[in-house]
Amino acid sequence: MAGTIDYNKVKDRKFYRNLGIIAHVDAGKTTTTERILFFTGRKHKTGEVHEGAAEMDFMDQEKERGITIQSAATTAFWEFEDNAYRINIIDTPGHVDFTAEVERSLRVLDGAVVVFDGKMGVEPQSSKVWFQAEKYLVPRMCYINKLDNIGADFYKSYDTILEHLSDKAIPIALPVGIESDFNGIIDLVSMKMRIHKDEEGKEIEVKDITDEYIEKAKEFRDKLIEMAVDTDDDLAMKFLEGEEITEDELRAAVRKAVLAKNLFPVMPGSSLKNKGVQYMLDNVCRYLPSPSEKDYIQINEEGEEVVYMGEVPGLDPKTDHTITRKLDESEPFSGLVFKLAIDPHVGNLAFFRVYSGELRAGTYVYNSVSKKKERIGRILMMHANAREETDIVKSGDIAAIVGLKDTNTGETICDENKPIILESIDFPEPVVSFAIEPKTKSDQEKLSEALGKLVSEDPTFKAETDKETGQVIISGMGELHLGIKTDILNRTYGIDVSIGKPQVAYRETIKVEGKHRELLKKQSGGAGQFADIEMILRPRKQGEGYKFIDSIKGGSIPREYIPSIDKGISDATTAGPLGGFSVVDIEVEIVDGSYHDVDSNTDTFKTAAFYGFKEAMKKCKPILLEPIMSVNINVPEEYVGSVTGYLSARRGLIKNMVQRGKTKEIIAEAPLGELFGYVGDLRNLTSGTAAPNMQPSHYAEVPAGIQAKILGAEDK
Repeated sequence: MAGTIDYNKVKDRKFYRNLGIIAHVDAGKTTTTERILFFTGRKHKTGEVHEGAAEMDFMDQEKERGITIQSAATTAFWEFEDNAYRINIIDTPGHVDFTAEVERSLRVLDGAVVVFDGKMGVEPQSSKVWFQAEKYLVPRMCYINKLDNIGADFYKSYDTILEHLSDKAIPIALPVGIESDFNGIIDLVSMKMRIHKDEEGKEIEVKDITDEYIEKAKEFRDKLIEMAVDTDDDLAMKFLEGEEITEDELRAAVRKAVLAKNLFPVMPGSSLKNKGVQYMLDNVCRYLPSPSEKDYIQINEEGEEVVYMGEVPGLDPKTDHTITRKLDESEPFSGLVFKLAIDPHVGNLAFFRVYSGELRAGTYVYNSVSKKKERIGRILMMHANAREETDIVKSGDIAAIVGLKDTNTGETICDENKPIILESIDFPEPVVSFAIEPKTKSDQEKLSEALGKLVSEDPTFKAETDKETGQVIISGMGELHLGIKTDILNRTYGIDVSIGKPQVAYRETIKVEGKHRELLKKQSGGAGQFADIEMILRPRKQGEGYKFIDSIKGGSIPREYIPSIDKGISDATTAGPLGGFSVVDIEVEIVDGSYHDVDSNTDTFKTAAFYGFKEAMKKCKPILLEPIMSVNINVPEEYVGSVTGYLSARRGLIKNMVQRGKTKEIIAEAPLGELFGYVGDLRNLTSGTAAPNMQPSHYAEVPAGIQAKILGAEDK
């Protein structure tokens, strides 16, 4: 029914919290979200991930594998200090192959709870999501989970946060007991113990701290005060003069420091055992920002970073100057589409965050990127894969629109009379490719349509047809990522596909500067073709991309032909001379040339630039670049030698080894092309005990002998 979202329950946007649950895979994100839904009354029975019953993991693939694959959004209400808080929650994946889901979620969130495994502490993807949140200026709280597990250690896990993530992290609570004896927490602000009296965790006894814990509690409370008062001069003076800091003063100081990203509160808990979740929810309301308290960053015309407090910056599409919108419903409407999805029941869904103003169903919005008007059909508040219809959404809301036709991920929808372009979302380029083909010819057309839908939903998934072989090539972030996509093709769209061997997304570049002159001169009766271009190619630093420099003087090439030359060269960079891979990190300067009054035109110069660039590259010692992966493997001591030997045999470089309790974390770099199937190999090598993880690190030159093999394989 329309209008079932109760806006009267939370009238003031200061009681809104847009919250992300982020972590390394298996740290307990989804279980934590399930407990939040249980304690807030959004659901009356807890669903366990290991039983395939978690509400936020609703895809078949998520239930079977026990992992989160796509971010899921929901809304819950929490009563705290006589106020109802509306908490819009996004549960994100922890596996590196689905990092795009984390990236787009953090772009639209105001705060995050980073979940850590109490036995493992900081793990590889923990760092990844932490620094993704840093990029978007998202205030964070740390929740050390699974403290009921054998081998769990709150203090060691906290030390890994200090070592790997931030020295601004500080506990605001300590655990009472550990492993099977974990049964409560010590609140360092109120200096009270909260003991859980029942299995559901709802009955809590609050009492004075016992003698066993009082010294440690005082020690950490002093550290908390010392860090919190840094943002308040008056309170700092009071503290230095030895005066007592009251509970209310400390809470206010902690909140101020959290909003400034100068303090990251750390809390203990066990979501599976229902302990610590309510306290964490209280602190989400108490310390994390409302929509109007979040900071935003924008690069100005001088290339400097500017931070905007409580306002979202964007570009005026008419002037290209920075403009801002207050996060208030009285402002002109603006929103960012951060995810597209295809729902089998309602069709195309566009998930969006409202930054300013309000939006009503049945009205029109303007896409300031595509410059097209779109009609707003139905507006849905999402609860995992369930839907709740509403007539209106306002500043601070996260919702979904049914039926947008010309809007893509990362684009802005806004008031046509007051347009703004909000910062988009950057996604990593795919690093792995498979060739696929349907097992029956009748599925060929269905495959093209299904892939189109999957590509529209996931910016890190690409599908294209190889012009030479006619094969369909799908590309993504890893073998698991592409395996999930082929599984969806089978189950959701009924298309059974054959999968070829994985292919690496190599790149090409040059090592030295070189000069080339390209002359296109054809006469075949009537108007001929003429273009003459002299160009200099230079290598650029990694990641700097393609740069075009126009140094033509004296009109040797007319100005109207210069954009065509740029376009011809840009087109040529899509396939380099070595193996037809994309060309990166190269500068092309046009220094001379000539033209013919009759036979020259934009097409002739574009063609000459295209072929001239390819010839020029051959003179500049072209090389192949390969993706290097950052590899982290947790393994028992007795298998360390076997694993390091395995990595070395695959051109891996061991960077470090860190003791993690009774296991060692091997930190290495290795070429992606050598790592296909490595998860299965490691399982065999270590009797199933290794916990591997890898993510893209950088591109590096392929050794000459390996390059010859790769290019030989490409020729065949």
